Amino acid sequence: MVMLQVRQIHVPPGQRVLLENVGWPEFEDILQELGEHRSARIAYKNGILEIMTPLPEHETSKENIGDLIKVLLEELDIDYLPMGSTTFKNSAMLQGIEPDQCFYIQNEAAVRGKDRLDLSSDPPPDLALEIDVTSRTHPKTYAVLQVPELWRFEHGKLQINVLKEGQYITVSESPTFPGLTLNEIIPRYAAQMKQVGRRAAIKAFRGWIRSKV
Repeated sequence: MVMLQVRQIHVPPGQRVLLENVGWPEFEDILQELGEHRSARIAYKNGILEIMTPLPEHETSKENIGDLIKVLLEELDIDYLPMGSTTFKNSAMLQGIEPDQCFYIQNEAAVRGKDRLDLSSDPPPDLALEIDVTSRTHPKTYAVLQVPELWRFEHGKLQINVLKEGQYITVSESPTFPGLTLNEIIPRYAAQMKQVGRRAAIKAFRGWIRSKV
């Protein structure tokens, strides 16, 4: 049997590799071998491991929308903890995922100051963001891990999903930000970032929020 090191596997940007029959201990070993400072994203479900390398446009959208969410939280004076692409996993459920961006909002105080999170005892992030440039979103994994809110951005459109009875349903307003039509506004200012620059777009977005509250 030929044995390969995970670091020998090259995944071109925008592509993915699926590894089957990966046990949980092997998954943990692979995470350790890959390390924390890497461009690849992983997803694990019931023995199947996906390794994906995002495209540059994916990373740009991730940063732009993530920054708009941060501005929104700050302008609304809401405490939050951004966790980026932290690996969230639960060994009992045999599930693991790395969102493009995620935030603790309602449960921020419960995880404040923690360097390591264990979803068998800690709450999941309150909001996860996935950029679907490569259609890698795994809603069933997020549902099993009980992430209350999943935002999916694809082809310039934002879809807001909330968890109801174990499944995601699409809604017109985020329950975290009631009364704001973010599925329309976030894409608008994300597009402006590419046209007029980040500083000008964020300044305009702050003005919009203040006009609403």
